[in-house]
Amino acid sequence: MNQYLKVLENTDPKSLSQSDQFAFYTNAYNAWTIKLILSSYPGVKSIKDLGSFLKSPWEKKFVRLDGGVTTLDHIEHNILRPQFKDPRVHFAINCSAASCPPLRPEPYLGDSLDQQLNDSTRSFVNDGNNYRLEGNTLYVSRIFKWFSEDFNDDVLSFYLKYAEGELKKQIAQKKDALQIKYLHYDWSLNRI
Repeated sequence: MNQYLKVLENTDPKSLSQSDQFAFYTNAYNAWTIKLILSSYPGVKSIKDLGSFLKSPWEKKFVRLDGGVTTLDHIEHNILRPQFKDPRVHFAINCSAASCPPLRPEPYLGDSLDQQLNDSTRSFVNDGNNYRLEGNTLYVSRIFKWFSEDFNDDVLSFYLKYAEGELKKQIAQKKDALQIKYLHYDWSLNRI
């Protein structure tokens, strides 16, 4: 793990293509999150336990990248979201909570990034743990609420794009009557 973090630390992201940069920062976010969890494992029950009264764990300056030290928040909110403007990032980065999208078994790569992002997004959207359709109410992850602007305030269209099979059919049939509500977010530690 430390060897991989050292590789990330010594990589100049500006020398990478756009898709390689997106993959780089996604991998960096995930790797440094794992490092943060491991710093207190097995005594940690949630990533939130690693924050303090004044600072969330995402605001801790411990991430070594590009010749400096930064935070997970900086990677997510100052690099990934504004520079790449791709809502699928929310299904690629993992904050180690049970309600987070699962980590992929391999790193994100610039050459296959689009396919990997689509796979991760489809996997999350179609996982019955991440949605519930009851009558005319579609319950979805709070990720869609917290980052609604990234989804153009249109969760339904996003779901229609990535849903598959029976879920897609039911959403399409009810789309004009569907109301969106949000599921409880489980911050307990996932099993990465």
